[in-house]
Amino acid sequence: MTGLHALHMIVGLGIFTWLLSMAWKGRFTPRYHTPLEIGGLYWHFVDIVWIYLFPLLYLIDRHP
Repeated sequence: MTGLHALHMIVGLGIFTWLLSMAWKGRFTPRYHTPLEIGGLYWHFVDIVWIYLFPLLYLIDRHP
C-alpha cells in the first residue's frame, strides 16, 4: 500500500507540475480554472485515503 500511495503521489506531482506550467502560460482565468480544482480534488483524495490507511496498516495491533 505504501508503494501504491507513492505512485499516486508521483502522479499528483506530475499533475501539479503540468498545472504550474499552464498557469505560467496564462491558461487559467477567474472564469476558467476547472483543471486546478480537479487537481486539488485528486491531491486531497490521495491524502484522505492515506490518513485512513496509515493507522490501519501501521498502528493497529502494535502493543509495547
